[in-house]
Amino acid sequence: MLSGKWKNRLLVAIGACMIGTSAAAADFPTRDIRLIVPWPAGGGADAISRKIGNIAEQELPKSIYVENIAGAVTATGLTQMSTSRPDGHTIGVLTYDSVITLPRGNMVPGYGLENMELIARITSEADAIVVSKHSGIKSFEELIEKAKANPGQIRLGVAPKGSGPYLSANQLEKLLDVDFNVITYAGSSTAEAEALLSGELDAAISSLGDFSGILESGDAKGVIELSSAQNLTYKDVPPISSKGYDLQTGSFIVLAAPKGTPEEALETLEAAFKKAYDSEEFQSWLAQVGVTPDWLGSDGVNDWVEQLQANTFSLMDDLDL
Repeated sequence: MLSGKWKNRLLVAIGACMIGTSAAAADFPTRDIRLIVPWPAGGGADAISRKIGNIAEQELPKSIYVENIAGAVTATGLTQMSTSRPDGHTIGVLTYDSVITLPRGNMVPGYGLENMELIARITSEADAIVVSKHSGIKSFEELIEKAKANPGQIRLGVAPKGSGPYLSANQLEKLLDVDFNVITYAGSSTAEAEALLSGELDAAISSLGDFSGILESGDAKGVIELSSAQNLTYKDVPPISSKGYDLQTGSFIVLAAPKGTPEEALETLEAAFKKAYDSEEFQSWLAQVGVTPDWLGSDGVNDWVEQLQANTFSLMDDLDL
């Protein structure tokens, strides 16, 4: 048993710690903020994260710097984020694989959204089919015609099994009654872009923003977007709904912090990123790269993720994935 004197000292020490933690949260940030992007540099998620981070840091007394930590379908980087000190100075970027692929397969021990505080959704991006200029394909109709005439021969690049683009390829095969030669690529869409450039692939599925470089150069062409609305940046790429099909798939960018991060720090981060999101600079940049701004703050992002998981897992059950 502690004596009265030691009990008092312990209570004073605990109180000092609580005051210190509260003061630190109130003064947040006290050092530069590390933004972990769990994909290699050069892809769409990396570009979006860097752009909004550069603008958001203007609202803070410290800088935001991006660190690319790829591996294990985003789990390597996000596990580092979620096990970092929960003080708001380390945050991370979640994409489709972080929310769907990893939780679905229980692929990495210790990884889980329950270890994170979701801050906000920044963007959403519909999947699209992009064809290589080496393929000779000029339109969605030509792609389907060639696929039907040559079952299993049209080489279609997608992200790994269980990913959004992989599910899109499966859904397209069933919807259009075709058989693609589906080839998976680990890492970001950069690998697929390089394969399209070299002629290793006839086509690939990812967002138009992910392939913006080779689309602008003319080395690839977008033939359809898996959406019900026309992309206002890529007006020459029709939505699949205009062809009489109902299929909407794609990815997104969600910001998160380690579980237990103080509410004051989370609020400061959300406010800074919302200001950056609303800026003319960021909105104009998104329009240039063909990405859809789609903000959803902390008051709604958790419910949205739960609903997305429920719907997608049901679809994967139907496909035996």
